[in-house]
Amino acid sequence: MILDLLRHGETEQGGGLRGSLDDALTDKGWSQMHEALAGAGPWDVLVSSPLQRCARFAEQLGMPVQLEADLQELHFGEWEGRSALQIMQTQADELGRFWADPYSYTPPAGEPVAAFAERVLAAVGRLHRQHAGKRVLLVTHGGVMRLLLARARGLPRAQLLQVEVGHGALMRLAVDEHGAMLEVL
Repeated sequence: MILDLLRHGETEQGGGLRGSLDDALTDKGWSQMHEALAGAGPWDVLVSSPLQRCARFAEQLGMPVQLEADLQELHFGEWEGRSALQIMQTQADELGRFWADPYSYTPPAGEPVAAFAERVLAAVGRLHRQHAGKRVLLVTHGGVMRLLLARARGLPRAQLLQVEVGHGALMRLAVDEHGAMLEVL
């Protein structure tokens, strides 16, 4: 399966840890996503996170959309909606621990990264079983893309947050029947 990953564009609430918050795209965010797909495709299957910053864009691409809740962003718990600067003011040590190794520190009331990884990888496995041999466009989030790209690149878990994924980024992976991923440049 060829899996093209498209990160949503800029959202109305701006930066910070958006996680489960359901922000809408800005005009710039819509443009970022349209520009990313210019000349790309065609795809056999279109899959999207159900959050509106992904799903509303996917719905206007003219294909049936398969919504996949397990491909939503990491839930940041009490850090949802806050910027790194805001978190630094009261929880600098905790934020530092999270940035240094997100698998070993979970934001307060947040989703453990290991559980996030398990649900995302299980969803990709299901997609492969359903769509083996097809080209799939997945409209999703930065954290999902970081996780999949880090795995494809063979990076240690502690380097997860070092993977750069900008708004409107489009990346391609080849996924085999065993779940092995290879980034296609």
